[in-house]
Amino acid sequence: MATVRQRLAQWTQAGWFGWALALCSTFASSIVTPLSRGLIVAGVDPISLLLVRLSLAVTLIALTLAITQPALFRIDRRGCWRVLGVGAVAGVEICCFFSALAYVDASMSAMIKSTQPLVVLLLLTLGGERLTRRHLVRLGLAFCGIYLLVGGPSGGAVAPIGLLLLLASLLLYGSQLVFTQWWLGGYNTHTVTFYLTSVMTVIIAGWWWVQGVAWRDPGASGWMIIGVLAVVSTWFARLALYGAIPRIGTGQIALLWPLQTLTIIVLSVIFLNERMTSVQWMGGAFVLSSAMLAIERVRQVSRQ
Repeated sequence: MATVRQRLAQWTQAGWFGWALALCSTFASSIVTPLSRGLIVAGVDPISLLLVRLSLAVTLIALTLAITQPALFRIDRRGCWRVLGVGAVAGVEICCFFSALAYVDASMSAMIKSTQPLVVLLLLTLGGERLTRRHLVRLGLAFCGIYLLVGGPSGGAVAPIGLLLLLASLLLYGSQLVFTQWWLGGYNTHTVTFYLTSVMTVIIAGWWWVQGVAWRDPGASGWMIIGVLAVVSTWFARLALYGAIPRIGTGQIALLWPLQTLTIIVLSVIFLNERMTSVQWMGGAFVLSSAMLAIERVRQVSRQ
């Protein structure tokens, strides 16, 4: 009996610690969009900001592995090619999203991105997930919500280029998650994180070079924000996320996606003074409803 109680106590402690890590990762990640939007509005080039952030983050990840588990740097040739493919997709995706922040408010970007679970489900249909009537309901809610968010019948609330970049980000990020699940599931998550982040940084550097944007010093406050984005929102957020996954599972973590969206909206309203019309709030409600329905299905798939 004592052994059973001890195991139950250990499981409970692991569960609470897992939820604590997941919440920390969620809040750490939620500050990326409003902080980045603030810097971009202030005149910082989005791709330059992204390049510095990822360069600092990959350096921190490399130092962490070198100090704690240097053996995790090893990866076989097959895994190397797969990481290159997934990392290329991830690099283009994050460039699209940060470029979109130059045209779309942080709060609206967060609402549109909250349809990500639905996009993942649709992509999983390529791997055998059956497209059901519920999928179509979720898709309909998401499309109605995005239609109202971007201005409804009157239109004009979002620059078309910003919307296209966001939609490209949605598709590419969903592809990244699905390809990671299909191709990299058997590899250590810390190894995958290091190499994916490294490939992403190279892709971002190439995007920045092609753009030919001159580097502009963001100033003391800008460097401080970039440091927070690199250390808190990338390095720490990823370590916390991968610490939470084995303790509570990806299905439980999926429940926190709407919380991240809500946090981004609150921070954007408070610190960026962003406002939306009642029609756009209605569209946001449709989008979040679609996301919640999709999350429940993602949890079911993750348990199978």
